[in-house]
Amino acid sequence: MPATREPSIASVTLAYNAAQLLPKQLDALLRQSRALDEIIVVNNGSTDGTLEVLCASYPHVTVLNLAANAGAGGGYAAGLAYASTKRKHDWVWLLDHDSVPTDNGLEMLLRGLAGLGGSKESIAILASLPIHSGTQLSYPGMLWRKGWVRPASDWSDQPVCFVDAVISSGSLVRSEVVQKVGFPRADFFIDFVDFEYCLRLRHRGYQIAMVRDSLLDHAIGTPRSLKFLGFSWSWADHAPFREFYLWRNYVFTIWQYYPDFRSKLYVLQRLIRHAMGIIVFGKNKRACLQMMYLGFKDGQAGRLGIRFLDGSKGPRQEAVSVSLSAAD
Repeated sequence: MPATREPSIASVTLAYNAAQLLPKQLDALLRQSRALDEIIVVNNGSTDGTLEVLCASYPHVTVLNLAANAGAGGGYAAGLAYASTKRKHDWVWLLDHDSVPTDNGLEMLLRGLAGLGGSKESIAILASLPIHSGTQLSYPGMLWRKGWVRPASDWSDQPVCFVDAVISSGSLVRSEVVQKVGFPRADFFIDFVDFEYCLRLRHRGYQIAMVRDSLLDHAIGTPRSLKFLGFSWSWADHAPFREFYLWRNYVFTIWQYYPDFRSKLYVLQRLIRHAMGIIVFGKNKRACLQMMYLGFKDGQAGRLGIRFLDGSKGPRQEAVSVSLSAAD
């Protein structure tokens, strides 16, 4: 019997002005108990010396320089295109520059895959479990049930939990699937890029597995816990341009994949609740509400593309009109 070939695995880190944070992650990648075959950093238009740090301290790391910030969508698409298509690695481990895996993070992902037996061929993504090192809060992926719900609270008793969506950072993506389904949407720019990609994979019949023992130090935003009129709120302020992308991409995705009444109603309820939060807690109320409305209308109409780079007065490009019945 011929020996089974070990899969070739590359990491792709999306870095934007990451000179201070990136070394901690790269050092962790170099310590992996299952060595990576290639470490790739997508320098996403950084202006803070990120490239100089890479050249001086990590000459063995492959650097893909993007002339301008292409956002999470464009950056991850570029990294996956290089790693899966040009270099032909079997798996690609996606990471944000502020995420730090444990030294056995990759080994645990592969061990989780091996434990799935005959069902492992349907796996498109194996995801590490993100944990905020300061608060110890974890983010165990989400299920779509005409609205987002968390997995059962006792899932930690199992080594693998199947979900419908995970964040990009910590996702080990099968290159064979990328060839069939395509890349993350560059025309989303930022926000909801990861969830759209996951839902696209699920619609094509692939599975997404979160591996309990592969841990990733990662903080998703900095929400505040607040009380108002007897209700509990978890609130994080976003810049107005972020509100645009978040709601445009959210609406576009759900209208495309789940165009039923209950799913759309759920999104509208979330939008209204968020608008109320802006009115009560937000710092830039009028601009944020205006950008939410514009994002909602563009999402309904399928108008995508990079429209705002750093705020409502920032540079803009023509939006791209996309059919809501498109497969990807």
